[in-house]
Amino acid sequence: MGNSYAGQLRTTRFEEVLHNSIEAALRSNAVVPRPVFSQLYLETEQPLAHDGRTENDDEDDEVGSESNSPPIPYQMKPPPEGCCTIDGFCQAGRDLRLSSLASDPSDLPPGFMLVGVKSPSLPETLLVCAVDRRFLPDERGHNALLGFLGNCMGCGEKGFRYFTEFSNHINLKLNTQPKKQKHLKYHLYRNNQGVLVKGAPICWRGHDGRMRQMGSSLSESHVTTDEQPANMALTHPTHTPGNYTGSNVDPIGLPQITDVPHSLTNGNTAITQPPLKQSRPGRPSAKGSHANAGPPKKRHKGWSPESSANTLPESTVKTPPSSSALSTLSVSSVITNGARSETAAPLSSLQGIPLTLLSPPELSVTIPDQLLHTCRLQPVIFKGHGPLPQLTGNANEVLLSSLLQSCYLSSKTLPRVYQHYGPSPIQPLSTEMQILLTVYYLVQLGPDQVPLIEDLEQIFMRSWRESHLSEIRQYQQPQTPASQGRHYGIETTSTLPGLPQHFSLPPQSQQPLTPSQLPWLAQLAASSCGEGVVVLGENIGSLAQGLQQMFNRLMEGRLENTNYVVIIVTTPGQETQSCVVVTGKHQCRALAESMYSPKEGLKEINHQLATGVAQELIHYCNSQQDGDLDSLLDSTTVDSSEPSPLSSSQESAEERSLKTTHSPKDTNSPKDSHKPCSKDLPSPKESASSPKDTCSEYSVEWREVRPIQLAVARKLLSHVCAIADSSTQNLDLGSFDRVSFLILVPSSEVTFQQTVLQLWKSGVLQELGGLDQKCVSQREAERYVVKMDQSAQARIDSLIQEAQSNSYTLYILVHDHAHCDINSASHSSSDSGLGLVDQLLNSRQVRDAPNILILHVTSFPFALQTQYTRISPYNEIHWPSAFSNDVDLYHEKTRYFGVSELLESTRSGSSLPLMRHDSSFESMASALEERFPKLHSAVIRTTVLIQHYCVALMAASGRISSSHNLHKHTSVETLEIVQSLLTASQQCPAHHGHMVLLRIPSLALAEWAHRRLSRVRRQLGLEESFEIILGNPNQALNIAPNFTEQIKTWLKIQDADWVPQTYLELEALPCILILSGAEPLGESLPRSLKYCDLRVISCSYLQRTTLEQELGLAAYLVRAESRPPHNPGPGSDLLESDAEKLSSTDNEDEDGQENGDSPLSCSQQLQSCPDSGALDPVPAQSTTSPNVSQKGTMDAIQPPSQSQTQLQPQPPSFPYPQATIHQPQVQSYSQAQSVPQLQPQPQIQSQNQSLSQTNSQAYTQTLPQPQSLSQIQIPHPQPHAPAQSRRQHSKSTSSGSLSPQGSSPHQSCSWARGVSRPPSVLLPRALYDIITASDSSGLPRCTSFLPHMSVAWASSFRPLLSKMMTCTEQSLYYRQWTVPRSYHMDSSNRTEGRSDNFHPRRLLLSGPPQVGKTGAYLHFLGILSRMLIRLMEVDIYDEEDINYSTQTEGVLYHPPNASWPNLDIMRTMPFDYTIHDPKYDDISSVYCPGSTPSFEGNPVRQEDVYLRRRTSRIKLSKYAAYNTYHHCEQCHQYLGFNPRYQMYESTLHAFTFTHLLLGEEIQLYFIIPKSKEHYFSFSQPGGQLESMRLPLTSDWSPDCIKSPIFTPTTGRHEHGLFNLYHAMDGASHLHILVVKEYEMAVYKKYWPNHIMLVLPTVFNGAGIGAAHFLIKELSYHNLKLERSRRLEGGGPTVDVWPFVILTDDSCVMWNAVDLDARNGSVEHAVSLKQILQHMEACPDLAHYGLCGIRKWSSCGLTGNKQREPFSRGHLHDFLLLNVDRSQNVQYDQNRFTCHDVDFTLRLHSAGLLVCRFNSFSVMKKQIAIGGYRTFIIKTKTTDVPTSVGPSQYICAPDSKHLFLATPAQLLLEKYLQHTRQKLFPLSTKNYTHPVLSVDCYLNLGPEVTVCFVSSRPHSVNISTTGLLFSGLLLCFADSFVTPGFLKKFTFLKGATLCVISADRSSLRQTVGRLELEEEWRFRLSDEFQTANAKEDRPLFFLTGKHI
Repeated sequence: MGNSYAGQLRTTRFEEVLHNSIEAALRSNAVVPRPVFSQLYLETEQPLAHDGRTENDDEDDEVGSESNSPPIPYQMKPPPEGCCTIDGFCQAGRDLRLSSLASDPSDLPPGFMLVGVKSPSLPETLLVCAVDRRFLPDERGHNALLGFLGNCMGCGEKGFRYFTEFSNHINLKLNTQPKKQKHLKYHLYRNNQGVLVKGAPICWRGHDGRMRQMGSSLSESHVTTDEQPANMALTHPTHTPGNYTGSNVDPIGLPQITDVPHSLTNGNTAITQPPLKQSRPGRPSAKGSHANAGPPKKRHKGWSPESSANTLPESTVKTPPSSSALSTLSVSSVITNGARSETAAPLSSLQGIPLTLLSPPELSVTIPDQLLHTCRLQPVIFKGHGPLPQLTGNANEVLLSSLLQSCYLSSKTLPRVYQHYGPSPIQPLSTEMQILLTVYYLVQLGPDQVPLIEDLEQIFMRSWRESHLSEIRQYQQPQTPASQGRHYGIETTSTLPGLPQHFSLPPQSQQPLTPSQLPWLAQLAASSCGEGVVVLGENIGSLAQGLQQMFNRLMEGRLENTNYVVIIVTTPGQETQSCVVVTGKHQCRALAESMYSPKEGLKEINHQLATGVAQELIHYCNSQQDGDLDSLLDSTTVDSSEPSPLSSSQESAEERSLKTTHSPKDTNSPKDSHKPCSKDLPSPKESASSPKDTCSEYSVEWREVRPIQLAVARKLLSHVCAIADSSTQNLDLGSFDRVSFLILVPSSEVTFQQTVLQLWKSGVLQELGGLDQKCVSQREAERYVVKMDQSAQARIDSLIQEAQSNSYTLYILVHDHAHCDINSASHSSSDSGLGLVDQLLNSRQVRDAPNILILHVTSFPFALQTQYTRISPYNEIHWPSAFSNDVDLYHEKTRYFGVSELLESTRSGSSLPLMRHDSSFESMASALEERFPKLHSAVIRTTVLIQHYCVALMAASGRISSSHNLHKHTSVETLEIVQSLLTASQQCPAHHGHMVLLRIPSLALAEWAHRRLSRVRRQLGLEESFEIILGNPNQALNIAPNFTEQIKTWLKIQDADWVPQTYLELEALPCILILSGAEPLGESLPRSLKYCDLRVISCSYLQRTTLEQELGLAAYLVRAESRPPHNPGPGSDLLESDAEKLSSTDNEDEDGQENGDSPLSCSQQLQSCPDSGALDPVPAQSTTSPNVSQKGTMDAIQPPSQSQTQLQPQPPSFPYPQATIHQPQVQSYSQAQSVPQLQPQPQIQSQNQSLSQTNSQAYTQTLPQPQSLSQIQIPHPQPHAPAQSRRQHSKSTSSGSLSPQGSSPHQSCSWARGVSRPPSVLLPRALYDIITASDSSGLPRCTSFLPHMSVAWASSFRPLLSKMMTCTEQSLYYRQWTVPRSYHMDSSNRTEGRSDNFHPRRLLLSGPPQVGKTGAYLHFLGILSRMLIRLMEVDIYDEEDINYSTQTEGVLYHPPNASWPNLDIMRTMPFDYTIHDPKYDDISSVYCPGSTPSFEGNPVRQEDVYLRRRTSRIKLSKYAAYNTYHHCEQCHQYLGFNPRYQMYESTLHAFTFTHLLLGEEIQLYFIIPKSKEHYFSFSQPGGQLESMRLPLTSDWSPDCIKSPIFTPTTGRHEHGLFNLYHAMDGASHLHILVVKEYEMAVYKKYWPNHIMLVLPTVFNGAGIGAAHFLIKELSYHNLKLERSRRLEGGGPTVDVWPFVILTDDSCVMWNAVDLDARNGSVEHAVSLKQILQHMEACPDLAHYGLCGIRKWSSCGLTGNKQREPFSRGHLHDFLLLNVDRSQNVQYDQNRFTCHDVDFTLRLHSAGLLVCRFNSFSVMKKQIAIGGYRTFIIKTKTTDVPTSVGPSQYICAPDSKHLFLATPAQLLLEKYLQHTRQKLFPLSTKNYTHPVLSVDCYLNLGPEVTVCFVSSRPHSVNISTTGLLFSGLLLCFADSFVTPGFLKKFTFLKGATLCVISADRSSLRQTVGRLELEEEWRFRLSDEFQTANAKEDRPLFFLTGKHI
């Protein structure tokens, strides 16, 4: 072969493979070598010949010969034109010389190292290049792959596959054939100063003196050259950024495997070659402080230097050594973390502890040959204190771990809180104390326990705290909860995990432990456990001597019973040194496998299966049966439709067992029933249930939204609203009109389909209805769910584009099962499928999109709760507890049964726990693990388990001869599972059954198990009985057609193409589901899951997430009515293996063998109780068995009457209510325990017993099948049940019960019984012990483990989780104490100067597995959508116009499509006095001749008008007005976010004017923002306000409104609709808010960019009349000012625009009637701008005094007005007022109610035209807060609202009365409204005799009609000729009212007069002036005043009767 290090190649076939693979690799364009090539660098260790040469050295002629013959001429390829050819430079012209590149940073790809190249033309210098270390040898010249892969360090060109090509590129200019062996000369490394320097020569065999020295000379020469470089790498960990940091980890996480050591990574190591036949991969075997990185030892897969392992070692430190967090970050770890190489702490001096230098070169340790073969174990050496000596010899048979060293360093690094105070008495634990505590810890470990670093950390921490208790308390004082987030103080715990309660730590005396005391104290401690822990401490001069001594003892067999060897070196004058060697077989295997990452572990399993090394194990297991298992199967000729008859041996055994206890009359009773079990199983013809074979108990209902899910959905919604309501403006809910979403699920096809199915069934898509297209098929739901695989990129990209283009849509990205992929994209290769979440969800586009909200959903949120998390703790939503103190908070019909309930079942002690382990299986697996030390335990355990299942199937089928004793070769648990599986479907006419989940993480093993079980099933003829499903996450579900048909029949599915796609659809299908995959990916399991078999899951990865994920598979929702699992009642259901459980002891050699055991004795016994509830056994149980949890429980057999009562409906609490029959059975069971033969014995397991157990014989021989337990022949026999009931019982429960007429009504569906019970869980013993143990806080041990592989503990000085912590507190704990590793996606989430870097639109929903989170977030999407629609909808007053019923058909004055009113026509139109606004349906109607209103039509309404008026929900148009809650991007500038001006920058301007009616000068204030000052004119810039600028009538602009808009408002600073930006469609307009003085500040705060007109102080208590009065008078005053300003400027005066707009603060939208539509008049939304511009453009507009629009109603206009486009009548809410023409008509400033009716009547009587544009309408929003109509009447004394009746609103003058703190005018108006019958009795319901009201309109109540007349000359009044009035109302009568004017009107006799004045004197003057006493009679008692105090200026009125 021409190269001696390629290994010994003995066969032609091997050489051929090698040549072919090399050729293929070299021809390939890929950077990664082909997999077959990558296996072939291994070689066998060669025995050294006497001359020091190995046997095959002579074959090394090409590589090694340097003969004296002349070199072969070599013509170099001419360089390309124009390239550089200078020596020392590459062809690109870049310098390669070491002297030039020494200080440059080098960026090396993973797997590459720097090498010095010797150039013939530059002998004095080296050229620097990067070479893949796989193509370089180790120190012994071995292990280099053929070929080359290098990069140029000058120009950076990569991927040179040939050294010839590379030598040309770097201008070597050779005369001979370029060879890497000749020119790659030296390793390069960086020294203390970070300078690149020459290191050790590369050990090419045959070069550099060939390194032929033997033994220590080899080591010596090597170490002396490399010692210094190694130290450089250690003390300056961060100076090698391209290679290895100080934490002994490749920065991007390559698999850490130590095959090709070099000086940079491990300077003092000599490693021998593993044998070629070695079947397990190489282990980390570094002897220095660095574990070497390199390619996997077994090259069965391509190893890409660019790819990274999917899990990094413990931590990768990239911070400089000066960082205070460095040491705490890097050293924390878990001993079972899944990385191949553990973390070594940075070995620079920490806390002043100097590190000893590497040991002298003469101290090396030789590893014995054949160590693994001899001892059958691979020792694990934990580095401790001081450097390990150099290991030589067969180093691959020893594993090294630096976890213990990391722990020591971590516990020496004090928390930073103790470092802030300078010199401190607090010191870390001494080295001696650490070693002694380690010995204490190891001593108390059980023989099967594996050491856990976290336990040791807690021990160190507790010891340290106890020794410094007072100082710690002193330093804890300054810490406050505010500074700590939540203060998790460092409390001392009373006990520690792993330490028994009685174990106390050594007392901390004032005298420190001295090195001389340490060895004998440690030996003293170790002596308590015999040989379990051996301490080598005396007479040990060095670690090398101790290790050599240990190896010698190991080889001599003296450590056979020793699990740990502790080596202590206490040389005077030197630092104490130590290391721990693990020599226990179980511990070594567990630790070795824990050094794999999960991915590598699966690779190793695949390799062992692919290379056939597991075949020996399989053959061995097969041969353990009495005859080979396969041959037994082959011997059974099975026809599935014709089962073989029962063999004679079975029959005879059965008959014998019957005869032992039955009287002759009973013997034929069970005979028919005992047919072979397979006869029960449906044949192919029977498998599809016929119509009559239906199960009445079967029901599969889709789960509705449960109350707790509804609560969680609302909680999510409230968090979203909280984000929107916060001042950060990160989410503007008001700007979204719809919701869209995308659900991201892990790359599991089943999870994808189940999410699609749930989405489709949830109705969410239908709820999004008109917004999203209606979802009619499940296929359409797939658009909303995406698998996180390579296809996800396109989906997310399209969503981002969609989000950018649809800013009004809120996109919810739901990241379901968010714990599955949290890898950083930069640390993940593109083909690994990892890092996608980081790449997509953490991208800048998603992060910055304001309309994308991310919801992470997970059961295991811990990895997302680190110090650098992106999720705010305020945005976490935790699933609430459904029960509080046993009170059902949500009235759930279901009760969640999860991990904590499983644990509780193990502690209850009164029943068989639902979670248990299988001792028989464990002992068999352990024996095989010892026999096959090289095989991975997963391979061994899976093989054993599948063997158990196969044997159990054979035994349960009854097809194998009884002579084979099959039940000895399986375990009771497995037999129970299989028996339940086979018999469950027999009892149901529809063949419903159970699911058995078999969890096998390795896909290769799962496929093998599937093939194996399928073959056995086929050979036994059981294909129709149950399905075997391979659950591969990457593939769709595959079910046999006959089972698919069965499911379709059950579910009544008609679709011919339907196939089940989720596990949930397998409800009630009898099946074994083999679930594979490294971790479950969120697959939900059906309720028919009965057994969760986790016996082969890995025990290596002890993280909380990993463990809880696996246990979460068994999580279950049980009916709340059913009993709690750990509290069985008297009606408990039955267990299959009741008898078996009792007899599963290890006394195999008792009477079972004597009686000629029958296989049916085991299998039929299990069948006697085919429903495996595993939930409610009888409480009594044996306490003598050491394995009570599994073996010591036995249950009552089903009572005979069971079958008769089965079909009767029973209360859910007691489905099997025959409690009286159960009672004697419990009694008989307790007596049965006294029978010695039934007594469970302590388990004494030998290898032989564990491999062949006959657990059931002792009991089953005495218990015949068809009897119930109460009929056992025991010293105290129970009376027999009647024969008839016994017969029924045996027919329904024994193994052969289903005869052709088996579908009898006595059958019952065991699926229906079992569906309300959680599944049983079988765990590996090691995990069971860990999970069921509690730590000192009372929590399960697993909660104190590292939460996830991708995070690390921030410090070992952390408290334990507390049992009392809530989910929120747990989150804060993890946020404080965990940091993400470098490959975690949050590791980059840090910004300088910020303590938090939370994403504002990111939520986290966490809850236990299978609790219903998917349903909750789907419901959340629905209610969020409804809320957005609700936000986009408003309640609009929707009332028909009133008082149209009596109107007659009128004339149509204008054509229907007229745009503007015609002035002449309008003058001829009659004025409509009738009030039509429905808000005024409770006021007095205005008299109009010819109109007769119906008083019954207007019911009297209470004060609370808002609750009674009819409204409609209308979606906001794009032209709506908004309140302060609306923030959209377009509004920002409008609302004051103007970049030119500071927010809130505005000025206060006083404005003074006088008015005759006010009697004094009035000062108003304008608040004018800087951005609005151009609307006003000032005396000078910033000077006195002069006027508000008005446009000219002739001005017109398409984007401008001429009329100023005034909006009076009170109490509605938040809810008033003042944002007119959208309503105006962006048009320029002047909008002024008219506010009261006391509300000025709050309005200014909410509307900083609006102009405010502040009313004078005297108007603080005034009503709406005052606001309108002031607006109108101010506008007229301003009009005059503007005219004079124009006149001064030389312009026309009359041309100034005289109109203003008065609008209500609740006007929300405007509509226009479209008359051109085919359907007649159709209203559509228009902008306010369009309406105003249309009205302002009206011809002759200046001739109108007042214009307005109608109020919207869904009914449109009524009667003839529907067609009339313009009308004259009352106007409300939205007015266009001509202040010029109406200057002489003022609003009544004192009015609170009906002021607009009063003003319109006076305006009309003054002869001004009033016009209503009926083609426009305004929508008014219902706002229940504030407004001018809400006035509270309260007393003056209490200032508290009290109930005061209208009669108390007035009182007699000068009387002592309760005065009210309410304006007098309001009291008067309210009094007149409510006391009309008392005041005007003749007027009530008397329309023909109205009350005459002069110059004003007042509301006298709805039953009184008012006739308005004006006393002004030339006024327009109705004709009153012949009209008799029933009353007269004179309110503040002025001089125009004269006696002569009043004499024009005629009154009824007894008509009422009411005269109102401001005071008593003016009242008397009015009576006298108007000569009222001539016609009206007055009494002294008829004078009244409003109930106001004198200072409040009450009003006075006088009443009288007409004579």
